[in-house]
Formats: sequence, C-alpha cells, structure tokens
Amino acid sequence: MQKIPTLFVRDPADRSRVTREVHPDCAWVLAGAGEPTRKYDGTCVRLDDTGRWWARREVRPGKAVPNGFQAVQEDPVTGKTMGWEPVEQSSFAKFFTEAVAGQDLPPGTYELCGPKLNGNPEGYDSHRLVRHETAEVFGDAPRDYDGLVAWLLAHPEFEGIVWHHPDGRMAKLKRRDVR
Repeated sequence: MQKIPTLFVRDPADRSRVTREVHPDCAWVLAGAGEPTRKYDGTCVRLDDTGRWWARREVRPGKAVPNGFQAVQEDPVTGKTMGWEPVEQSSFAKFFTEAVAGQDLPPGTYELCGPKLNGNPEGYDSHRLVRHETAEVFGDAPRDYDGLVAWLLAHPEFEGIVWHHPDGRMAKLKRRDVR
C-alpha cells in the first residue's frame, strides 16, 4: 500500500489545501489517462493471499511501531511511516468483525465504512466492506482544476475521486482539499 499522491500540489502555507499546480507524479490524469472512481470515506483494510486481514496504519515519527506492523512507505514531508497492522489489534477491530461476518471475500483492498467510522459520511446502517476494485466509476468527472473543484463541490455525498492508471499508478483528490 503506497500512499496515493494528491492530484495537485499541497499549499505549503496551508497543507490542508491544494494549489492549482499539478503534482508531477499525477500529470497523466490531466492528460486523460486512467479511470476516475469514487473515494469512499472509511478506513482501508486488506485481505492478503494467505487469508490474513490487515488494517492500514500510519505511525508518526518517534512513536512505537505496533506488533506485527509491516512498513510500506515513509512520507518524506511528514516523516510518517505507512503500512499494515494485523486488523485484530486495530482500534476498529470490533467494527471490522461486524462487517466481515459470514462473508467469503476475495483477496484485495477494501474500505471499512459504517456508523462508528469517521462520523459515517457514507450513511450506512451497519458496518460494511466496500471493495476498492468495484468502486463506482465517475465517467463524467472533469480533468482540470476548475472543473474538478466545481464537480466535487456539486457532489457533497462523495469524499473525492481516485484515478486508476492501467499501469497501477493512482492519484486522488478529496473535496476537503479544495473547499
């Protein structure tokens, strides 16, 4: 799990916002490549090929690494280490157990969403797993700054967009990045 770069460069004066400058690793989006899909607002979990579930975890500099943590990437700006921890020791293990109950799911990544996660912006009645591979496709999403800002602000029901390039690269833009 690599951290997905934001489509536009973050404003150094206010890291919660983006500038109009395209992130160099994401120029392919504005060139028309990749498929825009819905970004769900929950927390990421992964089922590996051995049948083991993992929860996405960020570890801040100087903080203890959880038992069993698998580091994947370090953010050079924030110093945070991104990776996976066994889902059963994560802070939302109870909600995960509710979401996965009785299901036989294929390996891959999922968004754990529901009433006790992030204020439940998705509006679900119970905890559930949404497979990233089957995310809603936004074929009408613009590919320029002004168009994307207008589109995101006109769709407050969506957290944002994730573009998937055929070679595996991804880029994202959240509505809160442009408000």
